[in-house]
Amino acid sequence: MNDDAPPVSRQRSTAKPVHAPTKRAYGRGTGVPNPIDVHVGKRVSMRRRLSGMSQGSLAAALGLTFQQVQKYETGANRISASRLSQIAGILGVPVSYFFQGLRPDDKAGTAEERASRELMEGPEAISLIRFYYAIPHERVRRQFLEMVKAVAAQKTLQDGAPLPEAPARARGGRRVRR
Repeated sequence: MNDDAPPVSRQRSTAKPVHAPTKRAYGRGTGVPNPIDVHVGKRVSMRRRLSGMSQGSLAAALGLTFQQVQKYETGANRISASRLSQIAGILGVPVSYFFQGLRPDDKAGTAEERASRELMEGPEAISLIRFYYAIPHERVRRQFLEMVKAVAAQKTLQDGAPLPEAPARARGGRRVRR
């Protein structure tokens, strides 16, 4: 026996038992993506669609499969900082673009705000915006916008629901800053 070794105590330890960490609502192993990853993925998808680019085209530019781009866009796979920078360059936006509109968990907005945001990020809205700005003549675009407003007003009169608020305009059709 080694005489230099400290004596071993036979008393029970008074240390508190280690408990397993609390379950997370999202993250690895939960099957639920982190809300920030989902937000960034949605912004990648929205910008890609506004650019008229397919998942396959973006994937080819990144040297990935379109399935990987799908996983990024749904938040199933996280996008590394270097990959996000690469995506931003391809889509022609700053990296900060992908974080715009991100809300803290406790301020996710009302159900009405979330529904409105989802509607505006949908494929139909994205297509409408792309085709609207593809109209080469500003005067024709304004006429088209006025026609859409008139159709929406007719539907609103039938349903009795209020029209969504449009930005205030000064003379000459320019937006007024509030």
